[in-house]
Amino acid sequence: MKNNIAIIGGGNLGSAIAGGLIKNNYLQTGLITVTKRNLSTIKFLQDKGITITNNNREAVENSEVIILAVKPYIVDTVLNEIKDLLVPNKHILISAASGISINHIKEVINTEVTIFRVMPNTAASVNESVTCYSYKKANNTEKEIVANIFNSIGETLDIEEGLQEAATILGACGIAYVLRFMRAMIQGGIQIGFDAKSASRIVYQTVKGAAQILLQEGNHPEQEIDKVTTPKGCTIVGLNEMEHNGFSSSLIKGITASFKEIAKN
Repeated sequence: MKNNIAIIGGGNLGSAIAGGLIKNNYLQTGLITVTKRNLSTIKFLQDKGITITNNNREAVENSEVIILAVKPYIVDTVLNEIKDLLVPNKHILISAASGISINHIKEVINTEVTIFRVMPNTAASVNESVTCYSYKKANNTEKEIVANIFNSIGETLDIEEGLQEAATILGACGIAYVLRFMRAMIQGGIQIGFDAKSASRIVYQTVKGAAQILLQEGNHPEQEIDKVTTPKGCTIVGLNEMEHNGFSSSLIKGITASFKEIAKN
């Protein structure tokens, strides 16, 4: 089924979604339009076959699926700009703006267009995002359309809307947490003798391999940790030193601090 997609907002997230759709050959089944005020910053998307424009209304008129990938503070401005163009049973409105509820969007647009909330992450650009999505009164066809779009850039999870803020912290902010961990591993690798390029290559593949083990084997992380922690070995010494210095505690505290911040907005 052909569904033309308008991505309102060509920032990091919007561009990542568009790039992921391109890599998954979405252009073979539908048109993708990305909007941004400064078109020069998304010219690279046009070079890949995506339509770019600074006209949000034009993008909406030519699409069936509208993805809001803008900052939360300008969501209302964009909605007020396009709301008279939204047609029930034609358009699906998908918001990727954190902290903006479905009820709030519905109040602003004042129409019966089906609304979804999603939270992908920037790994969409390499088709490895995890996208949590929520909805109210969506039919099976609409749910399938949204799931298919975001499955094309990774994996999806249907969740209650009340968990969207938590999904933002774990899935979207989580990219930054993992990258910071990886940066620290690289720094440690340099300290024990590797050059930066070699340390980076080892760390990138190690993290990728660890994730693949869990995804494919379905084991708990501790089961896999046990496989590499021999009695009196160097692994357990390193793990214990990290824990003595609050490794797991710091990570958990960081996640809960981020959640408190998003929850108060």
